[in-house]
Amino acid sequence: MNQTTNTILMIRPVHFRMNEQTAVNNYFQEDLDLKNAEINAKGQEEFDVFVEKLRAVGVQVIVENDDKTLDTPDSIFPNNWVSFHENGDVALYPMFAENRRKERREEVLLRLEKEGFSIENIVDYTDAEEEGVFLEGTGSLLLDRVNSKAYCALSARADEDLFIEFCEDFEYTPVVFTAYQTVEGARKAIYHTNVMMTLAETFAVICLDCIDDKKERKNVLSHLKEDGKEVIAITEKQVAHFAGNMLQVRGKNDKRYLIMSQAAFDILTPAQIQKIEKHSEILSSSLETIETCGGGSARCMMAEVFLPKD
Repeated sequence: MNQTTNTILMIRPVHFRMNEQTAVNNYFQEDLDLKNAEINAKGQEEFDVFVEKLRAVGVQVIVENDDKTLDTPDSIFPNNWVSFHENGDVALYPMFAENRRKERREEVLLRLEKEGFSIENIVDYTDAEEEGVFLEGTGSLLLDRVNSKAYCALSARADEDLFIEFCEDFEYTPVVFTAYQTVEGARKAIYHTNVMMTLAETFAVICLDCIDDKKERKNVLSHLKEDGKEVIAITEKQVAHFAGNMLQVRGKNDKRYLIMSQAAFDILTPAQIQKIEKHSEILSSSLETIETCGGGSARCMMAEVFLPKD
């Protein structure tokens, strides 16, 4: 089992804008005073530069274009609707926002097969949408593939029963907790686990201050330490600048890179950067428009491909 991959699927947006359907519980989204066409153009520009940077260090990026006929403003975040596994399994996930359900396109899976990847089995959880139950892929689930553990911060987009079902199906040990952020003076559940936590091969970046329950915090920490991860703590302020939303990938000669946005990098302290760089080189790219309107960052844009090759 590998924790990291050198192949990433990314979806180039055609109608990127602020999604009013996700803004109800994604408190990271803000309205930019720009026309939608302008927001989309800026989003595409940031996307293209990001892809170029990944490819320059040897990461294989499969770029699939979004479908112009669908109104899918968040298609740039494919990791929420699909995950790809080493045994050839593909999981499809139930999405909170109705307009995000249209992002699940068969063409995307066909494209991966065309690129030589083998899909053996599709595990489909999307029926849960009819019950109003959601689990948004590797936004909700942080998978420690090597130690077979799955971390999940419960929220309106991450249902506990469905999470347990996923863990049973994929043989992961569940690590459940709730993570909060302060919104206008009130503590509200963070919409996705991967905004406040990053799991890499030998380290984890996590905002422990987001886990209000001491028992839960202790439990998460003990799992990370038990598996030999160096824990790099970040603050809630840093989470607001997407410093939790990172992904470790492999580039040329199997070199490890921790991918993050420029905003995330800029908010890290020299001491935190030094800790990360003991394990992994850092690669950052400016994603300002995508972060502001989409409320997601670098990690959300990358769906890791672990599928076997034909």
